[in-house]
Amino acid sequence: MRIGELATLAGVSTRTVRHYHHLNLLPEPERLANGYREYRLRDAVALTRVRRLAELGMSLDEIRDVLADDQGRELREVLLELDADLARQQETIGARRDRLAALLAETDLHPDSTVSPDMATVLRVLSVEGSKFAEMDRELLALMDTVADPADRAGFVDLFRPLTEPEAAARGHALYARLDELADADPGDPRVTTLAADLVAHFPDEMVTAMLANLDAAPDHLRPPTTENADGDHWLTTMYAEMSAAQAEVFRLVMVMLKERG
Repeated sequence: MRIGELATLAGVSTRTVRHYHHLNLLPEPERLANGYREYRLRDAVALTRVRRLAELGMSLDEIRDVLADDQGRELREVLLELDADLARQQETIGARRDRLAALLAETDLHPDSTVSPDMATVLRVLSVEGSKFAEMDRELLALMDTVADPADRAGFVDLFRPLTEPEAAARGHALYARLDELADADPGDPRVTTLAADLVAHFPDEMVTAMLANLDAAPDHLRPPTTENADGDHWLTTMYAEMSAAQAEVFRLVMVMLKERG
């Protein structure tokens, strides 16, 4: 088939096909005597795979590695893996559409409507009327729940369930109050270190493990400052734009202590 037919089959433009050739994401096919490229089924499969992997959020370098692994494999095996990619994408889209359908069925939409029902329950328990810091946490958790993969959302919510138990919830409300009290404090305030230690003790073991795993997997510019990386980008002030210096110091110490606990 010609380049136009290949592009139509894969749902892309001929310009995209040429761009993928330029990036070595697609091998150059055989050329006919007249100089035209002659594409075959494997070329169509490779092009479709590049498109789907890109839609799944993979970088071009990652896609190049995947395609390199495909070389030498039987076509049936490549097709089966492509079908699995599409099935996962279809499942994700289906789950998101189901959630949208549930939202559209509600007569009174409100900010918590965009989160899963389980996370909405967590947010109600953790919320503290009048606490600025509790409100920041609420917004962050709602955002993380909204963007989480549907397959991972239940596990994410489960990490917070121990904090919704009555005694834990009461401790959490008290910790929010102590954080709010540091709004105008100096980073060297003696309450900072004590509060950091109490926060670390408040987190369940499963949450600590998950937090450390995510930190280890994060690129350097997204990691919080530590005693070893004091000059790095300030992850906390990026996440909490209105956090005071003392509050930021609390969470810098929290991350250091969490690593020690982990």
